[in-house]
Amino acid sequence: MTTRRSTIDAFFETARRLGGRIALRHRVAGAWQETSWTEYARLVRRAARALVHLGVPVGGAVNIVGPNRPEWVIADLAAMAAGGVAAPIYPTLTDEGVAFVAAHSEARVAVVHDERQLAKLRTHRERLPHLRHVVLMEGQGDGEPRWSGTACRTGAGGAEPSLGSALEVLSWRDFLALGDRVTDEQLDRRLEAIRPEDTATLIYTSGTTGTPKAVMIPHRNLLFIGEANDGSIRATDADHLLSYLPMSHIAEQMLSIHIAAVAGYTVSFCEKLDELPVHLREVRPTVFFGVPRVWEKLQAKMVEAGAASPWAKKKIAAWARSVGLRAGYAKMRGAPTPLGYGLAQKVVYSKVREKLGLDRAWFCVSGAAAIGKSTLEFFLSLDIPIYEVYGMSESTGPAAINRVDAYRLGTVGQVIPGTEIKLAPYGEILMHGPHVFSGYMKDEAATREALDAEGWLHSGDVGEMDGDGFLRVTDRKKDLFKTAGGKYIAPQRLEGLLKALPGVGQAVAIGDGRRYVTALLTLDPEAAAREAEKHGIGARTVDELARDRAFLALLDSQLQELNAGLASFETVKRIKVLPVEFTIESGELTPTLKVKRKVVGERYAGEIESLYRD
Repeated sequence: MTTRRSTIDAFFETARRLGGRIALRHRVAGAWQETSWTEYARLVRRAARALVHLGVPVGGAVNIVGPNRPEWVIADLAAMAAGGVAAPIYPTLTDEGVAFVAAHSEARVAVVHDERQLAKLRTHRERLPHLRHVVLMEGQGDGEPRWSGTACRTGAGGAEPSLGSALEVLSWRDFLALGDRVTDEQLDRRLEAIRPEDTATLIYTSGTTGTPKAVMIPHRNLLFIGEANDGSIRATDADHLLSYLPMSHIAEQMLSIHIAAVAGYTVSFCEKLDELPVHLREVRPTVFFGVPRVWEKLQAKMVEAGAASPWAKKKIAAWARSVGLRAGYAKMRGAPTPLGYGLAQKVVYSKVREKLGLDRAWFCVSGAAAIGKSTLEFFLSLDIPIYEVYGMSESTGPAAINRVDAYRLGTVGQVIPGTEIKLAPYGEILMHGPHVFSGYMKDEAATREALDAEGWLHSGDVGEMDGDGFLRVTDRKKDLFKTAGGKYIAPQRLEGLLKALPGVGQAVAIGDGRRYVTALLTLDPEAAAREAEKHGIGARTVDELARDRAFLALLDSQLQELNAGLASFETVKRIKVLPVEFTIESGELTPTLKVKRKVVGERYAGEIESLYRD
């Protein structure tokens, strides 16, 4: 066996080792279709040969945009196997956003979900002189490919098409068929030429503060994190992952593609977020990754169901949760579980896990943003510990992680083996090791700002570390603000507390240069309606509740209880409930459901100013 230089090498090794075992699963017409490791590898090689045929040069980019499905991961691995660079695009981006990534990456080929995503590229065709071919995951394309060649250099008349030529649109089937025109020997030469330091993928940051940057991640980084699984997650080929978060995000890519390529576990795809609860119960994953908003939504659903239970069931659930919370903290200390834990597990926890689809899950993870302590303790009380992980695109995903045998609630765990974390004098988290990216493509100034002369990655996050090496992230450095009184405020902590108030969906703390701290709130439609009903308030919709005096008075009284536990300078003096929900489509949330502070600040400037009028 040759020495691994990339996860491509690991992927083909795993395919040979596992052969007919199931690698991928996806739903087609209501039934689960399965792809073996042997077939997975065959499709990757065929797609890679097709990319070579279409003229993707060594180091050339291939855009991929679409939901979580086999064609996505096949295209991603194929781009790298062909010696190219995968350059994914979030499917929720506008046509302007899609065109920016396609133009910046200079991709010659784009693999897109359907005609809707194709239309985004066509809208800005004049900005995409390098783009020649679009492959549809779903759809018929233009029919028989119009022109070809060893590197697609010449057309039927022998002349190379101009950069401004019309796009050739291929169906997935016709695209794969082009791979038969390139020999395995040609592809093998590309594979053998891959160097560990070559860029394997571009991760475009989600742009919470401005124009996205292209994070260049080399092959060696992907392989390092894939192999670091043995000392961190410790997933094996017996495990099963449900893939549903955007594939353009580093966390989902690492779990669904690169760690899977090394460990060999099965990946099932969920194409739509609103289908997640059903898919969870059908797939019953052993490893499950969720961003905080997903866990909060699951919590809200469970609270709603519990509120409708008979009195006796409520009492049993309250007892079990009390036992579960004490048991969870006891396990963290390595102490015995309390009396009644076994009974509660049989009567309550096992049934809750089964209803959620987490009855087989031994590793439930949260990452990509801060998660509130109340949510962590809620799931811990039901014997579902959530292991927080910390990292960023620039660290190829995870930099610190809680493990089953080393877990501390409220922290993001300990450093990934083989890497280093240290805190700058002002608290910024710095990272060093073989997982650190090589720079931002076409942006040397931003690269110098992120990477110092010694190779330390400056995360922009502020944190603290305890004596056992558990890291706690307290806030984003750029999000910290100072009130007019000179006091620094960490908004994420306040926002986590505000989101724990009954009925609240999202929270944005405000106060930079102001006399006091205020906040904009949105409501969770179901949780807010339930809270209103509980207190005899007639309003039910988000729009009604945001204007209902009785509901607003209730929320204000809960805010005063929250403020009682805060220092005087950080208390939230006034709140404004917005009659809307923040969504990806409306622009306030990133594809990973993080709030875009700049967008919210600009869009609701009038509401913010109203909070500071006497």
